[in-house]
Parts: sequence; structure tokens; C-alpha cells
Amino acid sequence: MISVILGNKGSGKTKKIIDLCVKATAESKGNVIFIEKDNTLTYDLSYKTRLVAADEYGISGYDAFYGFIAGMCAGDYDITDIFVDSTLKIGGRDYEKLAAFLERLKDLSVRIVLTVSADKEELPEAVAKYAIE
Repeated sequence: MISVILGNKGSGKTKKIIDLCVKATAESKGNVIFIEKDNTLTYDLSYKTRLVAADEYGISGYDAFYGFIAGMCAGDYDITDIFVDSTLKIGGRDYEKLAAFLERLKDLSVRIVLTVSADKEELPEAVAKYAIE
């Protein structure tokens, strides 16, 4: 299941995704992963959540980003949830490539929640359909 939290900078997307991650970590019988651009949220998440800084792995573009996430899922069948903050900073601002990335992600058998710094109106329908309130 793919979900996208939308909103411009300063709209509270990170707070929402942290709250969802904390809840998922408390309820999950497996592993919860939180991917961000750097290590700024180290103290906001439970020690049980695996925090991954994308910058440390040289991820650039949506193909590399998909491979990174799919590789984590292949290496750990106990992953139940993956949360991604600052998706556009990691993958890029090309909305068509973002839409293709989301389509590929939906084939993975984990719940994935991402934040995207954009309004629903400026995104293609292929991305906007995953938006949650």
C-alpha cells in the first residue's frame, strides 16, 4: 500500500509522518524503516525504528531509490512499513518520474508512506491518487 503526504514546506508533513511511524513501530510485529535525506530526525524516532540517511548511500534519482528500497525488502522479509521523508530531495523534482517510482513501489509487499513537498493541484493524477489527508 502506497500513501503520500502532500503539502508545501512548513505544512507539517514531517510531523505527520513521524506520528505515523511512531504508531507503526509500536504496533508492528516486524521491522519499521524510516528513510530521510540526512540524520536530522535521530532523536524524534524510537530506537526500534531503523533510521536510514539516503545521503550516506549516494542515492540519486528514482531508479537508484527504487533499487535501494527493493534491496532492503529483499534482504529483510520482516519489514512491515517504510516511511520516506523529503522524497523530492532524494529522487528529484520530475513528477512524471515520481509517478513511475510510485507505480513500481506498489508491487512491494510493505506499507510505504512518503512525503512530497507539493500541492495536489500541481501533481499529475498518477501521483495525486496516492494522497492522504
